[in-house]
Amino acid sequence: MRTGVKYREIVREIAHDNYGYVTTHAAARADVPPGELPKLAARGGLKNIAYGLYRVTDIPPTPYDQYAEALLRIGEDAYLHGESVLALHGLADVNPRRIKIAVPRRARPKLPPHIELNSTPPGGRTVLYEGLNSQPVADALLECRGRVVTERLQAAARQARSDGLLTTGEWKRVRKELWP
Repeated sequence: MRTGVKYREIVREIAHDNYGYVTTHAAARADVPPGELPKLAARGGLKNIAYGLYRVTDIPPTPYDQYAEALLRIGEDAYLHGESVLALHGLADVNPRRIKIAVPRRARPKLPPHIELNSTPPGGRTVLYEGLNSQPVADALLECRGRVVTERLQAAARQARSDGLLTTGEWKRVRKELWP
């Protein structure tokens, strides 16, 4: 432990960078012993969300908290995909009932009903949006074909381009696929 720094302060630092959440793995990387998080939770100010996942209760909520929690429940290689990527950016007027998370490995965590886990082949491209690991918007738009009305996807693509979420190459690829 760093001299003069308390475990609670270290946990708060980690949580501020993760939408109020801290995992036992992240705490251990910062030299906080795994047994400290349950102790801190018992004393208050830290709430156990799931096995190995805690939330600092006085960090103000944001619109991205639900996505951060879903990703942290599954692990470091998990990422948002499909309609959840579009919802994250307010595109295509989608509001999926479940947060869609993909992972390039076999995973069987116990999840609440509002999180849907899918396996994907390893090597898929991911990017960070708002600090959240995600499928690129262009790939998400194309993946949602057949589940979201084409006109909504076209409008979402135009909006994503104007918001700077699509490169010129991605814009051309999406236009070619969505405007036959």
